[in-house]
Amino acid sequence: MKVIIIGAGFAGLDLARKLNNKEGINVLLIDKLTYHQFQPLLYQVATSALEPSSISFPVRKVFQKSRNIRIRISEVKAILPEKNEVKTDTGTYPYDVLVVATGATTNYFGNDKIASKALPMKSTLEAVKLKNRLINNFEDALDVKDPDERRKYLSVVIAGAGPTGVELAGAISEMRKNMLPKDYPEIDFRLMDIYLLDGLERPLFNMSAESGADAVKYLDQLGIIQKMKAIVKDYDGNNVLLDDGNIIPTKTLIWAAGVKGNVPAGIEPGLVIKGRIKVDRFNKVQGMRNIYAIGDIAAMETPLYAKGHPQLASVAKSQGKHLAENLLRLNRGEPAKEYEFNNRGTMATIARGKGVVDLEKPKMHLNGVLAWISWMVLHASLMYGGKNRIIVFINWLYKLFSFDQTLRLAERHYNLVSDAALEEIKNKDCPQPEAKAEAEAKTKAGI
Repeated sequence: MKVIIIGAGFAGLDLARKLNNKEGINVLLIDKLTYHQFQPLLYQVATSALEPSSISFPVRKVFQKSRNIRIRISEVKAILPEKNEVKTDTGTYPYDVLVVATGATTNYFGNDKIASKALPMKSTLEAVKLKNRLINNFEDALDVKDPDERRKYLSVVIAGAGPTGVELAGAISEMRKNMLPKDYPEIDFRLMDIYLLDGLERPLFNMSAESGADAVKYLDQLGIIQKMKAIVKDYDGNNVLLDDGNIIPTKTLIWAAGVKGNVPAGIEPGLVIKGRIKVDRFNKVQGMRNIYAIGDIAAMETPLYAKGHPQLASVAKSQGKHLAENLLRLNRGEPAKEYEFNNRGTMATIARGKGVVDLEKPKMHLNGVLAWISWMVLHASLMYGGKNRIIVFINWLYKLFSFDQTLRLAERHYNLVSDAALEEIKNKDCPQPEAKAEAEAKTKAGI
């Protein structure tokens, strides 16, 4: 059985690991990145608590001793169901079974202007870019004398009060309290406002009412301004316009307000609902004979989840493992089994010693230090690589006792010349090609 897996996220990687060295199955794992990124900790990269490498793990290293799994670092251009082929930028590959595990990307709900100005956080590179923006804004604020204008550089608006937004708001608040006043003694950080916006009634709306109430309390204690039932209508890079007409001045809008599936070309639009591919109880794409979808990209209706499963790492990992077992059954000529998610609970951390946990069996709610420690232990255990776990724990312990983050590295940004000016330099009659190339490079660097 030739199996192609598109995507090395939680779902795709767990599927491939379960099929590793199994007789009668050959696997080709395709991803555009050379590494698996642990997305639940991206916010800690963005706030200087962790290095990007500590939450990333080389995909090839996972399968160094594999006899049946091969890897291609490629970008998928299209699925060709009629030919049982996947077209990529490095070639076209045939399959007997195709598994789409392409995950989700940021959803701007059709607002292109917000998409061009706001900062998403769905990848390691985006988290690094956000860290650069934050640090550069603090540096720029040193030269701004007007308090209102300085407030614009310091303040941060986060759209979306789910776990990502709440955790990010808490981490930035801790930076404001413990780190930034020491780094920038010239700045009065009472000018720095942190806003958390959401169109729903409370933070952590996907969790229990108790967790929501705890989140509101913890966010208040951290001095975070919460605006619920507030929708971002527009953003021009300087001001956030809300649907009620209010304006929040800021140079930083972080978008954590929603996700949509990375649906590859070749999947018919009729098979996509709200950015996710419709699948049956076996994760098979509806109407397809040999194409499956798992993880965030899959929309499966079950008696327990009539609107589809939540887009969580735990769901993605369990679907990957379940589909692997079904493929092994099918390869042996045995019937496949239906999938249902065994929800053990959900959790979120807001800041040091402040967390919430909703357990399903037994039905229980935890908060405070115990929930915070539970969150840390679980997330460290889910990471790939013993070295990564050790590094993450060391960084957490250092932050626990020092109240500091040591990884605030960033490149200074410069105002680049316009495209028209760059084109003019390109067309200048430089006597040597090397001189022309050097002039172009200096222009791009803002020198």
